[in-house]
Amino acid sequence: MTALYWLIPAALVMLGLALWLLFWAIGSGQYDDLESPGKRLLFDEHDPAHHAAQPTRQPTDEP
Repeated sequence: MTALYWLIPAALVMLGLALWLLFWAIGSGQYDDLESPGKRLLFDEHDPAHHAAQPTRQPTDEP
């Protein structure tokens, strides 16, 4: 019975932490784009058409 006095508040604290993390992730934009990461897996990295769509990097003069 005395274990419940510790487990119930601990569970409530963990629930509060989980809700805080959920709202933080939503507010910081973690769930804004749910489709692109799944489609990105379908592209082959060695496909020339895939690399043509990406911007090219310019060489820099920095060492």
